[in-house]
Amino acid sequence: MLCGLLITVISCKNKEKEVADEKIASLETYIDSLEEVKTSDAEANWDKISVEFDRKNKESNEAISALGDDMKAANQARIDSINARYVVIKTSVEATKTPIKVVVNPNQKLRNMFFGVDKIGEDMNFSWVNKDNILDTYQKFFDSYKANKGDFSREDYDEVKLIYEALDSRKNTVEKEGLSSSDNTKIASIKFKFAPMFKINRIGAKARENEEAKE
Repeated sequence: MLCGLLITVISCKNKEKEVADEKIASLETYIDSLEEVKTSDAEANWDKISVEFDRKNKESNEAISALGDDMKAANQARIDSINARYVVIKTSVEATKTPIKVVVNPNQKLRNMFFGVDKIGEDMNFSWVNKDNILDTYQKFFDSYKANKGDFSREDYDEVKLIYEALDSRKNTVEKEGLSSSDNTKIASIKFKFAPMFKINRIGAKARENEEAKE
């Protein structure tokens, strides 16, 4: 009976070793084949490659977890060596990836210029503006406008008008939420300076573009 038990244990250990050898060999064969693939081809199919490698790597690690300590270390070293080769391939692929160029439309460029990148989108949502930062928001808008108004096209001025009106609409809400009289007075001063400047600049842009169209 004892002999039969020993045979069963040995048989199980041999089976576990066999499974581990098979899984690691499959992983090793896969990395061998990857090293033969051109980097450009690997980049084009990287999502599939990484998923397949992760699957095989996981199966190999699960297989060696069933091994005894006397065999586990050596097999783990094999997997670590394969992983190191994979990292080299992955690094090469990532180094040659073409960066995605994000095209920002002209209107979004204006909004980014006035308030910071992506603070305001197409929806003109100024919900982040409150009684504590609204004066600073108006001031930054006005300062940016003055610094760049000479570069605005007629279409830009149309967008600036929409932005300004949306900010004013938010101000009406903020006034009810505790806007201080001091800040309100300073904002009124900014608006007083902006309104005639904008009107003249917008007319000038239209006239300039009409002249350019005649040439």
